[in-house]
Amino acid sequence: MKAKRPKSRTLADFLKRGTDPSAPDDFHDDPNAIESIELTLEKHASSEASSNKPSNSGDGKGVRKKAPSRSSASSRPSAGSVDSFDAERKRAERAAQIKQSEKLDHDAKAIQLRAKATELLDGILDLKGFENSIRRWSRNDPICWEGAWLGAVAPITAATWRKFQRPILVVLSQHQDVEIVARDLDFFLEHNCEVFPPASDEIAEDALQQAEVIQRLHVLSHLQSYTKNSKQLDAPVIVTTIQAMMHDVPSPSQLENDRRRLRVGQRVDLAKLKDWLADNGYRTTTSVQMAGEFTARGGILDVFPPDCSEPRRIEWFDDEIESIRSFDPMTQRSSTRLDQVDLIAADEAIKDEASFLEFLPKETMVLVHEPIAALHHSEAYLARIPFPERFRKPTEILKTLQQHAVAQITQLAIEGYTGELLQIPIGDVQRIGGEMEGLAKQVDQALGKNRTALVVCINEGELSRMHDLMQECRAYQEGRVLLELGLLSAGFELPPQGAFVLTLNQMLRRSTLRRSSKRHASRAIDSFLDLKPGDLVVHLSHGIGIYLGMEMIEKHGQKFEHLTIEFDGGTKLYVPTTKIDLIQRYVGGTKTRPKLAKIGGQAWVRQKKAAEESVVDMAAELLELQAQRRSISGIAFKPDSVWQTQFDTSFPYEETADQLTAIAATKADMMSTRPMERLLCGDVGFGKTEVAMRAAFKAVESGYQVAVLVPTTVLAEQHYKTFKARMAEFPFEIAKLNRFISASQQRETLKRLARGQVDIVVGTHRVASMDVQFYNLGLLIIDEEQKFGVELKERLKRSNQNVDVLSMSATPIPRTLHMSLVGVRDISNLETAPEERMAVETRVARFDEHLIRNAILRELNRDGQVYFVHNRIEDMPVLLSRLQRIVPEARILVGHGQMEEGALEQVMVDFIEHRADILLATTIIESGLDIPNANTMFIDEADRYGLSELHQLRGRVGRYKHQAYCYLLVDKRKHLSPDSARRLHAIEEFSQLGAGFGIAMRDLEIRGAGNLLGTQQSGHIAAVGYELYCQLLENAVRELTKQPQKLEITVELNIPIEAYLPSEYVPEMRHKIDIYRRLSRIQSIQSIEEIKQELEDRFGKLPPPVERLLAVSQLRMDATIWSIQYVGIEDEFLVFHYTDRNRAEQLAKKHNGRLRIVDQTSCYWPLRPDKPQPQRGTAAEPIWRRTPVEPTQPAKIEPPEPIEKLIQRTDLLALLQSILQL
Repeated sequence: MKAKRPKSRTLADFLKRGTDPSAPDDFHDDPNAIESIELTLEKHASSEASSNKPSNSGDGKGVRKKAPSRSSASSRPSAGSVDSFDAERKRAERAAQIKQSEKLDHDAKAIQLRAKATELLDGILDLKGFENSIRRWSRNDPICWEGAWLGAVAPITAATWRKFQRPILVVLSQHQDVEIVARDLDFFLEHNCEVFPPASDEIAEDALQQAEVIQRLHVLSHLQSYTKNSKQLDAPVIVTTIQAMMHDVPSPSQLENDRRRLRVGQRVDLAKLKDWLADNGYRTTTSVQMAGEFTARGGILDVFPPDCSEPRRIEWFDDEIESIRSFDPMTQRSSTRLDQVDLIAADEAIKDEASFLEFLPKETMVLVHEPIAALHHSEAYLARIPFPERFRKPTEILKTLQQHAVAQITQLAIEGYTGELLQIPIGDVQRIGGEMEGLAKQVDQALGKNRTALVVCINEGELSRMHDLMQECRAYQEGRVLLELGLLSAGFELPPQGAFVLTLNQMLRRSTLRRSSKRHASRAIDSFLDLKPGDLVVHLSHGIGIYLGMEMIEKHGQKFEHLTIEFDGGTKLYVPTTKIDLIQRYVGGTKTRPKLAKIGGQAWVRQKKAAEESVVDMAAELLELQAQRRSISGIAFKPDSVWQTQFDTSFPYEETADQLTAIAATKADMMSTRPMERLLCGDVGFGKTEVAMRAAFKAVESGYQVAVLVPTTVLAEQHYKTFKARMAEFPFEIAKLNRFISASQQRETLKRLARGQVDIVVGTHRVASMDVQFYNLGLLIIDEEQKFGVELKERLKRSNQNVDVLSMSATPIPRTLHMSLVGVRDISNLETAPEERMAVETRVARFDEHLIRNAILRELNRDGQVYFVHNRIEDMPVLLSRLQRIVPEARILVGHGQMEEGALEQVMVDFIEHRADILLATTIIESGLDIPNANTMFIDEADRYGLSELHQLRGRVGRYKHQAYCYLLVDKRKHLSPDSARRLHAIEEFSQLGAGFGIAMRDLEIRGAGNLLGTQQSGHIAAVGYELYCQLLENAVRELTKQPQKLEITVELNIPIEAYLPSEYVPEMRHKIDIYRRLSRIQSIQSIEEIKQELEDRFGKLPPPVERLLAVSQLRMDATIWSIQYVGIEDEFLVFHYTDRNRAEQLAKKHNGRLRIVDQTSCYWPLRPDKPQPQRGTAAEPIWRRTPVEPTQPAKIEPPEPIEKLIQRTDLLALLQSILQL
C-alpha cells in the first residue's frame, strides 16, 4: 500500500516553527497549505495507470487506425495513405490543448517556486544582524564575511538584491564557478542573472569565439538599457571574473551609435541593411539558428540580435517593413508579432575603447568571492597572454571597483584586513547525506525535534522518489520536511530559525547540473541534401551518372526545373524535380570510381537484375536467422511501475524526441515474449547511455540481472560511476569487472553474481569470460559494439539465447546498419543533438609548435583542459619533453594501457579533478571519458587512424555547450597516402553534430565493402550503390514475408504547367532540394498544407509557380489513389493511363461518361466541350489515327482554335482537380 504523503506547508510556516517551539506540530488544516506534492503523486499514479494500458506506439508492431475518409466509400476509393482533414484537425487541436495545458502547469509551478524562494530570502533577511551588515555594504562601508563557501554566494547576493533592488556585480575567482553561482541565482531571483564571460584574445580565432562575443555584447546592452530606464527595468545581477573585465570593450557611445531600431511601417533599404549587418559582425548563413547570424530571402530578412532570446523575421512590402516576428530557430516557424526590433552590433570591433566597469551604474553593489584567489588566477591568466600590455591590470580593476560599494566573502579573511569582519550568517550542510541507505535517519538526526528542512529536487521524478525515501523519516511524517522542485548546487542552514535547505544531489554526493542556455537547432545528417555538382548519383531507371547541378529548361513555352545527370558518352538526362525521388547519392564501397551507365544500354538492367536475385538469397538467409531467434521464447519484462516512472522522470535533462522514441521502442521489445535484439545508433554524447540505463532499470526491477559489456577499462569505470550515480536512490547492487579490480575482488564479485546478489555488472571482455556465471541474466547491453568481434558477440548470444540484447554504436558498421534498415534487426536512431551541444571545430594541420601553444593557452585561459593523443607508447617520453618545452606553464599527465592499474586509475582521477591541464594519452581515452571541462584535443599522427576511430576520439571533446576544437596533426615531412588524405578530409567535412551515419558511409567508400559486407555482396553494392542495394533487400524481405510493398507515388505528369521553386524565392540550393524531396514523398493533404505554411512563413508570399508546384504534388497523390500512373496531353485530350479498371470505371461514372475509357490502360477527357469522344481502340493505336464519330449537325466553317491557345486559356490544374476531386 502506497504511503500517504503528509500535507505540506509554506516556508513561512517552517521558519515560524523553527523560532517558536510552541508552534503546533500539525499544519494539515492550514487553508494556505500548498498541495503541490499531492498533485505530483496523482500525476504519477495516472502516469502509471496509463503506462499499463496497451499501446500501439513505439515498437512498430501496433498499427495506427486509418482516419475516416473525406467522403463516403461510394464516392471515392479508400486510401489509407491519406489522412482525413477532420482527423488531422482534431489531432492538431488535441495537441494544442495538451501543449497549452502543459504550459499552464509549468507556469503554475514556476509561480509556486518563486513564492517559496521569496519566503526563503525573507528568512535570510530576518537573520540576526544580516540586514545591518548589508546596509553597511550598501553605504560602501568595507565588510568581509568569513567562513563562506561557494554555495553561500548566491543566497547572500539574492537576499541583498531583494532588499535594495540595486544592480549587483558578483566577481568570482574562477570562470568555471561562474555558471554554478549564476544557476543558483536563477533559483532565488525571478529574473535570470547574466554572465559576463572572458573575451577572445590575440591567440583565439574571432569567428570561433562568437558565442562569447555575443554574450558580452548582450550584457553590455542590458546594462546600457537599465541605465536609461532604471525605473521600468529590474536591476541586473552580473556574474563574472577579473579575467573577463581585463579586456577592453566598445564604449557606451559606440554601442549606442551602432544600434539600429526598426519599426513596422518604416521605410528601410534592405540591401543597405544587409551591408550594415555584415559590417557589424553578423555572419550570413542559410538558416539562422544562433545569435549573430542573418540571412535574406527575397523580401524577408532573418536576423538574430545578440540581446534577443529568439531571432527575428522581418518582412518587407516594396521598401516598407510589413511585419516583424520572432521565430523558433529549431523549427524556423514564426511565433509572436512585434512592433519593433533593436539591432546591435554582433562583434567587439572597438573604435572607441572603454572598460567594462564604465557600464556599471553608480549604485552598483559589488561582491568579491575569494579576492586573493581571484587576483592570483587573473595574474596567471595575464602571464599566459601575448602582449599583456594591451590588457587592464587586475590590481587596476580591483582599485576601480572601490568606487562602488564593495564587500568580500571568503573562507579566511585576508591578513591585515581593515574593514569589519563578519561571520557568515548561514551554515554549511555537507554533513547531511551520503549513501541512500540511512538517508532518512540522517535527516532525522539533523532536524531533531523542532528543526525544518526544504529539500530541492531537480524534477518530479526525484521529488516522487524522495517522498518514498522519506517514509521512515519522522520529521517528514510530522510535516517538517518540504519537498520542492528547482535547481540548486548546494544547500545551507539558517541556524537561528532552525531551518535547512538541502539538495538531493548534495545529499547523495552527486555532481550538480549545469545551467541551461539558449537552445539552437540541430539536425541529423542527410547526405543527399549536401549533393554537389560532380558527385556520383544513381538513377533508379538508368544507372550511375554524375550530378551536374539544377537547370531551368523551357518546354512548350513553359519553364521547368530539372536535375542534370551526365551518363556515359556525355549523354545528359534532365530529371524533373517532381521525380527527384528517383535519384540517390552513390556510395559503392569501392576504392575505384565506377563506370558510368549508358543510356539505353542493357548493362544497368543486368546489374540491377543480378543484385535483385542476390538480395533474395541474402534476405532468405537473414530471415532464417531472424526466425531462429524469434522462435525462442524470451523474457516478458514487467510494464512500467511507480519506481520506473520515478527513475525516468528524474532524468535531469529534457529528452530529445529521438530518445523518447528509442526508449518507447526498447521497452516495448522488452515487454514482448520474443528476445530483443535492438541496435541503438547515435553520435557521441547524444544520450545512448540514458536509454540503456532505463532498459537496465526495467530488467532489474523485474527481477533479472544486467550485464554491460564495454571495450575499454576506462569506459567501464565511467559507466560504473554513471550507473551508480543515476540509480543512487534505488536499492540496486552495481558491480564492476575490469583489470582495475584485484583478483580477490573479482572472485568475490563472481560469487555474488552467481548467487544473484549483484543486479548490474559493468565490465570489459572479462564479463564474457567462461568463468562468469549469472544467477538469472535478463539483459545484455553492448556498448561500442563495433569494437567487439563477431565471434565474441555470437558466443554471448548462444550462451544466453533468451536474453534481450541492446547494442549501442556511435559509428555503426555498414553490415549492422543494413541489417537494421531492412527490419531483420530493430534499430533506433538518435539523430538530434542535445540543445546546448556545439559542433566540434575540426582542423587538419601539420605539427606546428606555435599552433599547439596558442591552442593550449586558449583552452587554459578559459579554465579548460586538453587531450593530446599519441598512440606509440615508446615515443611518449620524448613528446612529453617537447610539450613541456612548448607550454612550460601547463601541468601534464601521461596515461596509457601498459601502466600499472592503480597508476592509470590515479592519472584519470587527477585529470577529472582538474589537477592537470593536459592529458598525454593513447587511444585508451577513445571511449568513455566524459569531462565537460576538456574541450581541446590534438591527435598526433592522425593519418594512422581509421575514420570511425578519429570520429570516436573527437567525441571526447565538445560534450558541453563550450566551443570545442580538434586538431588532426600530421608530420611535416610525411607524404599522405590517398586513403589517409581521404580519411582526414572526411573527418574534417563531417564535423557537424550527428555525423556518425555520414562517417559510416564514407568509411564504406574508403575501406571498400568486401570485408564489411562480404565479397559476394560487395560487387552488387558497387554496381547499384549502397542505398539501392538496401532498398532491393528491403523489397525482397517484404516479398518473402508477404508484407505489402510501400506505397510509392510514381505518377508521371506531362502537362505544360510552370511548377517550380524560383531561385529568387528559395535561393539556397540545399533548401530547394529538401523541399523538392519532401514534396516527392508526400503522403497526406495535411503535409502539403504544412509545407505551404512553412514556405509562406520562411520565404514569403507564394509566387504562382510555387502555388502550382503544391497543387501538382496534391494531384500526383490523388492520381495515385485512383491508380492513375500518367496524366498528359495528346492532341486535344487529357490522357490518363490507369492500372485498376474498377477505379477507372468509377471515375468515368462519376463524370457522366465525359471521361471515356478507350482500352485496357487509357481513358480520355476532351479539352474542347464540343470535341467528339474517342472511339474505343487498341492500346497501340494512337489517338490521331482513330476514326472520329461523325457529328449529327454540320460542322461550323470556323477554323479550330490552336491547341496551344486552348491550353493557355484552360486552367489545367483546376480541371484536373475537378476530375480527380476526392
